[in-house]
Amino acid sequence: MKIGLVGYGKMGKAIEEIALERGHEILFKSNSVFPLTVKDIDSVDVIIEFTKPDLALSHIQLTLQNKTPIVVGTTGWNEQLSEVEQMVQKFNGSLLYASNFSVGVNLFFELNRKLAQLLSSYSEYKPSIDEIHHTQKVDAPSGTAISLANDIIENNESYYSWVCAEGEEPHTANGQLGVVAHRIPDVPGTHTVAYSSLIDTISITHQAHNRRGFALGAVLSAEWIVNKKGIFTISDMLKEI
Repeated sequence: MKIGLVGYGKMGKAIEEIALERGHEILFKSNSVFPLTVKDIDSVDVIIEFTKPDLALSHIQLTLQNKTPIVVGTTGWNEQLSEVEQMVQKFNGSLLYASNFSVGVNLFFELNRKLAQLLSSYSEYKPSIDEIHHTQKVDAPSGTAISLANDIIENNESYYSWVCAEGEEPHTANGQLGVVAHRIPDVPGTHTVAYSSLIDTISITHQAHNRRGFALGAVLSAEWIVNKKGIFTISDMLKEI
């Protein structure tokens, strides 16, 4: 399979390594110095995009217009999700996105939803989320933390929104879920969901040891989406493999 990489930072390099190990070709590596072009898009079977929130939408639009499937790992653009859905429908395109491509993290999401359901009737347990990422990550909280928070809200009627602070506990009103975002050099990513009461604390944690898990999930998603039409998440892919 011929792959184009849009974004060639640490994640892009990890994806390249996994893709080559799995027998694929990397035909181009686009970055701020070498922006994505229509010629690039036309040369590949699929594009994998890991850049910045303010760039993702234009990359998605250009790729969909040119009928090439795209896997999007950039987070922080979900407020434009309805616009992207309309693009996919308009151009009869193929797009798969995820807040986190790690298979382990997606299992962690399942545990988080189940724990939220189990504790929804126990108001004495107050949930919170703590996330740690490398200093190059520009969005805070992470897309993964947002997914965790939204899943808790969806499964616990006592909470209606989340609020985030960097490096310290945020001030929360009744019904708000607190998220703390830490930015530390050379950390692949750690997420902890904790439920604390006056008596005890229940917590679950996912800690990435390196970027290979995220890279593998992105490459598996690229393999899966070729010849499909529509907008998908990594959950759709994991159900079939």
